[in-house]
Amino acid sequence: MRPGAVALALCALVVLGAGPPAPAPPLPARMADTGGGTQLITAVAPERASTTGTVTWWDREDGRWVGRGSVPARFGAKGLAAGTSRKQGTNTTPTGLYGLPYAFGIKAAPTGTAYPYRRVDRDSWWCQDNDSRSYNRWTEPRAADCRAAESEHLITYRAQYAHALVIGFNYERPVRGRGAGIFLHVNGRGATAGCVSVSEDAMRRILRWADPARRPHIAVGTRSGSTAVTRL
Repeated sequence: MRPGAVALALCALVVLGAGPPAPAPPLPARMADTGGGTQLITAVAPERASTTGTVTWWDREDGRWVGRGSVPARFGAKGLAAGTSRKQGTNTTPTGLYGLPYAFGIKAAPTGTAYPYRRVDRDSWWCQDNDSRSYNRWTEPRAADCRAAESEHLITYRAQYAHALVIGFNYERPVRGRGAGIFLHVNGRGATAGCVSVSEDAMRRILRWADPARRPHIAVGTRSGSTAVTRL
């Protein structure tokens, strides 16, 4: 066999032996932190200016992350902003990794919901008043020091708050002016004021899936850049 033919044969063997490239690890496996639980929701936008993206929910089983569902999502009308520096009233969705304290809704919890679920009634408010001691908290009735103009009367958002999960942004130790009332909720007419939203069917599926014993978190970020979800 000619030397050139031998070289070609060897190259062919190398190529044949290489096989297809290994699939990329699932998104949670590429993240720096997933919150330490065995359930995770990722909310990912293409870039910081985006108002749409994807929400996916995952289970960790036998040492690997498995996607359980994925749906289109909406973000803030002004895109996304780093949660550590976000300002209230900017209509941006804060990026970061957050706990999910509890669920709530105007409608009853979907059958099979295990998450703590609070029903909304006419006295239910979410205080966003920076001067109130109830800043970034549900109050029922509205706290005396929390101005109505600086709060959300939850029952008036019948579509969006049919079902929702509280996102623990600025929740444990609220920083005034950072932002309040950030939820994963049902879609409204368009982009949100800073929350993440999905279809009502998806929200119901997520609530039936979420198990508080598995300590689910939500990771909000972009595909790349300083707010990339893989950098959380």
